[in-house]
Amino acid sequence: MASRYDDELWELVPELGNRPPAHLIAFVHSLGSAERALDLGCGDGRLSAELDARRLVVADTSRVALDRAGARLGAEVELVELEPDRELPLEDTQFDLVLCAETLEHVRDVQLLLSEIRRVLRPGGTLGLTTPAHNRLTGLRIFVRGFERCFDPLSPHLRFFSRRSLTRLLDEMGFDVRSMRREKGTLLATARR
Repeated sequence: MASRYDDELWELVPELGNRPPAHLIAFVHSLGSAERALDLGCGDGRLSAELDARRLVVADTSRVALDRAGARLGAEVELVELEPDRELPLEDTQFDLVLCAETLEHVRDVQLLLSEIRRVLRPGGTLGLTTPAHNRLTGLRIFVRGFERCFDPLSPHLRFFSRRSLTRLLDEMGFDVRSMRREKGTLLATARR
């Protein structure tokens, strides 16, 4: 069952929008080609379209987003509707690549999501993950300006990651972090199962 909350958010996003930022497109291209890829938290499929995969599965908690992704990506893509905070309705070790772009910060149960990603990745498979970057300057801004002036109380972001905290999290969840960099306010990480 799709998330009504996520559907309502996606209904606010214009259907015809700009391309994703260039640094996110370059990151997705850097992941290389895959036999079978999953875009987890695909949204409307704008970044999914940049993946080089023989078979592509896109998954999201929003039916609105999935319908848009399906229209953008065509009939060959497999659409999977997710339930928030539940196991992925996907078989073990079936993907060479999982992209999780601008999604982790919205997830309540990060441990469950990352363990599910490990489960569906084949051994040696690649996780490409992006999330907004936070660091000590974020903490200083909060201290000086106050939390309310730094973060929108209506923002759907639940989690805030720094390079160090994301690296530690991925390591603790059994991933081998291959790269972690910050670019244009975004953490760009690749890890292997």
